[in-house]
Amino acid sequence: MLAGPAGPLEVAVDLPDADVAALPVVAIVCHPLSTEGGSMHNKVVTMVARALRDLGVTTVRFNFRGVGESAGSFDDGNGEQDDLRAVAAWVRTQRPDDALWLAGFSFGAYVSLRAAAAIEPQALISIAPPAGRWDFAGMQPPEQWLVIQGDADEIVDPQAVYAWLETLPRQPELVRMPDTSHFFHRKLIDLRGAVQHAVKHWLPAAA
Repeated sequence: MLAGPAGPLEVAVDLPDADVAALPVVAIVCHPLSTEGGSMHNKVVTMVARALRDLGVTTVRFNFRGVGESAGSFDDGNGEQDDLRAVAAWVRTQRPDDALWLAGFSFGAYVSLRAAAAIEPQALISIAPPAGRWDFAGMQPPEQWLVIQGDADEIVDPQAVYAWLETLPRQPELVRMPDTSHFFHRKLIDLRGAVQHAVKHWLPAAA
């Protein structure tokens, strides 16, 4: 439990397995919409975290305010940005020399994108960013930015995502996954591979 802006925040820190060379990178992974059952235990969130740990990255998952043991109540993505900033500040006190990455799925992609300007992560991973459902104007993602979108997403309109990306001055590395629904049913292993393939060239060399 961490002290958060609305009370305690429930946090899970996962280290790479003992047989994986740990790298000086910590990734915070944000979960989908709190009011629709989203939590840090979501399968997409845990798979993204697993994909990164397999590469040597330490991962931090946490529950936004009002989810699980985290205090407070849903705040339309505004207070949730404060929660993320609090977790990021804690990570930086614990690992001041490590690179900080952000990742998020659906609503978590929105929150991490919205908070990126303030947090200034070295890399950002956006899984099914809900363009068209939330206000994506004025986002400031880092140069190292990955977007993964399922072409058969029934929650987030893939065409709205692609149209939004086309308006941006800085293009992400975009992975379009065919025949893939919002929650990556039967595609979680493919998602893991897509994440690992895309971010490998962002990793620092092992000590």
